Amino acid sequence: MTAKQIPPASVRNAPHIIEVLRRVLPGSGRVLEIASGSGYHAAAFATAFAHLNWQPSDSDAAARASIGAYGTEAGLKNLHPALDIDVTHVPWPIAAADAVVCINMIHISPWAATEALFAGSSRVLAKGALLFTYGPYIVHGDFRGEGNIAFDQSLKARNSAWGLREIDDVSAVATQTGFSLAETIDMPANNLSLVWRRL
Repeated sequence: MTAKQIPPASVRNAPHIIEVLRRVLPGSGRVLEIASGSGYHAAAFATAFAHLNWQPSDSDAAARASIGAYGTEAGLKNLHPALDIDVTHVPWPIAAADAVVCINMIHISPWAATEALFAGSSRVLAKGALLFTYGPYIVHGDFRGEGNIAFDQSLKARNSAWGLREIDDVSAVATQTGFSLAETIDMPANNLSLVWRRL
């Protein structure tokens, strides 16, 4: 038996996310990935960006075990062991990062986690640094497809505190914590990549 999880969605979306990250990530430094999940993305990103130190994290022990399995398999010097980070627990066990990446967490967590993501990122990032978020969003009341409506309903059936977030609400939290939305990028399957910059 292996701890490694292989999520089909991560396999599908990784190349598209890498295409965006290749343009917006810094030229050097440490990237903190929040809610790394299976670790598939962490291994793919560390492979694609050998010039960056990739620091995965997750609050779930099974996820961290899967991240570790991917790390062992990849054997990459720039892919570090996962940190145990629950964004709502302060302080985070990392003092500084040159960028923060968070994929598919905002809609699969309570709203307090989104607030904590931006507040925590504001503490570890310098002025001008990148916070990258990816996932499905509601845009000015538009779910951007029947699939997203059904997905939102399924999430709320699993946990009433989960669900797709209105991009305006996320932007309000970002503004309060010192971030501005620099770019919104359409992605496959009605997802969005959001490029936030620390003010």
